[in-house]
Amino acid sequence: MSLTIEKLAEELKNWKGCDLAKNSNPVLGEGNPKSKVVFIGEAPGQKEDEQGRPFVGPAGKFLDELLDSIGFKREDVYITNIVKYRPPGNRDPLPEEKVACLPWVKMELAIIKPKVIATLGKHSLNEFFPKLSISKVHGEPQKINDDLALFPIYHPAAALHNGGLRGALFEDFRKLGEFLLK
Repeated sequence: MSLTIEKLAEELKNWKGCDLAKNSNPVLGEGNPKSKVVFIGEAPGQKEDEQGRPFVGPAGKFLDELLDSIGFKREDVYITNIVKYRPPGNRDPLPEEKVACLPWVKMELAIIKPKVIATLGKHSLNEFFPKLSISKVHGEPQKINDDLALFPIYHPAAALHNGGLRGALFEDFRKLGEFLLK
């Protein structure tokens, strides 16, 4: 029997391999397990922790708007985070928290087998390309191998804190939409 997203979510509920699990609920990704694009953010926030779903707070609402701008709905894609538990006070995840949770992301990707990974923000970008800067490569596809590309995009929450990034996010999504049509 092969591993499914549903089975993975059940396993995550019992996993205690990350210190954040002591004070936070597990949040695995969700969406279309046959999607050719997977969006990977940083970590759950307060609303995500409360609901056990990724990107359901203000950044998630903006992500829905961005997806809609290129003709996608949330159920068309798969959305997840590098870290599966909420860091206290929504602080940046620590390196050891990212390392602990990375196998879960790898299992999600192995199940879905996307053609494109759209990283949302620096934390997810740097898990794949540690030396790249999001401000320098956002909106520019990066080849991982012959069957997989990474498409770095600013995190939607960044535009909520800095309205000047809103236009850049819409432009990155426009470019992503074109890239997905290739």
